[in-house]
Amino acid sequence: MNGKEKMVMSLSSTPRSNRVHIGIFGRRNAGKSSLINAITGQDAALVSDVPGTTADPVYKAMELHGAGPVVFVDTPGIDDVGSLGEARASRAIRVSSKTDVAVVVIDPQTGLGEPEIDLLEDFGKKALPTIIVLTKKDIWPQKSHLDEIKSKIDEVYGNMRKDGRHCASPLVFGVSASTGEGIADLLQTLSEIVAADLLDVEPPIVGDLLRTGDTVCLIVPVDFEAPKGRLILPQVQTIRDIIDHDCISIVAKTDELAGVLGNLKQPPALVITDSQVFEEVNRILPDDVPLTSFSVLFARHKGDLEEFIKGAEALSELKPHDRVLIAEACTHHPIEDDIGTVKIPAWLEAKVGGPLEFSWQKGGDYPSDLTSFKVIIHCGGCMLNRKEMLCRIHEAKSAGVPIANYGMTIAYTKGILHRALEPFGLKL
Repeated sequence: MNGKEKMVMSLSSTPRSNRVHIGIFGRRNAGKSSLINAITGQDAALVSDVPGTTADPVYKAMELHGAGPVVFVDTPGIDDVGSLGEARASRAIRVSSKTDVAVVVIDPQTGLGEPEIDLLEDFGKKALPTIIVLTKKDIWPQKSHLDEIKSKIDEVYGNMRKDGRHCASPLVFGVSASTGEGIADLLQTLSEIVAADLLDVEPPIVGDLLRTGDTVCLIVPVDFEAPKGRLILPQVQTIRDIIDHDCISIVAKTDELAGVLGNLKQPPALVITDSQVFEEVNRILPDDVPLTSFSVLFARHKGDLEEFIKGAEALSELKPHDRVLIAEACTHHPIEDDIGTVKIPAWLEAKVGGPLEFSWQKGGDYPSDLTSFKVIIHCGGCMLNRKEMLCRIHEAKSAGVPIANYGMTIAYTKGILHRALEPFGLKL
């Protein structure tokens, strides 16, 4: 395998959660799906003259030259009608919570109306980098109509600036998906935006806590919850980050930790454990060896560590019968002794000294009203990109509800949160 093949393999295997998300938004039949197909050079999205063909977001991963691995997201039309259509449109808007760059597609023959204006104002509030694409350039109407659209765009953004929002008017491109005109210029601009502002925005997983040559011990239980034949994504990504920072990783099961410590000439610089065995590892590990968990590392890598600390501290204020929301980003059938539905509730109730009222939300959405919950406990978020995790934290904060993640919660229930945070130089 040559270097080029290795690079392609690496890019194609980059998890979606670690790719820059470029969302394609607009009305039905504005040319969104055709644009994605022209960008990717593939029939990634179904194209039809029938309005509403795209019913769910369509994800297409690719390498954006000069920027690296990205994922384009084709969304349903924002003007869809009827109860089903409104649900589709709502899905399109929700994609913006995970979008790093927004491309708003406008058919010049339809023009810029209320759906587009609402969309642009929403993106302006979110400070979301936005590009406007006028499609179907090969059959454009008269120039005066195009000038009118551009004037309206300037007016929308001018009004936003009057309201105190510091957002420059977006770049406007004219493209034809059928002839390819303008596609190269659009891709070049997207590449420049991603390369300049969006690469390497995630905090490291663990590398900045280490020195070159450090040995890190990772405790990875292999039980009925572990996926057959592989490790889970956070474990794999942590190992890769350790290697990338010229350090040594040792992977062991919980009952092998004592043996590993005995075989090492020097204690490891850090021990990282699966949160579910925090208590066992803490008991085995000498107090002078730093300890944290994969989930606590991801509290910083994917989210906002300070907000999660506030959420963990708020757990001490829980009283019997308080409402607690447990949110998981992905969906799976809960297994016996499941972490989110069995273990965490049991550990929390034991800590509180009485029953709590739990609700569970799986997948891409929160409940419509968060204010009735005393606290939110979120999974590690390995299947989310950082943008979406931060949006979820912001939603919780806006509702006045503290939020913690699984690892922080477990460390709290086991009385070792202070130790789990010490590798970050933090003390409670």
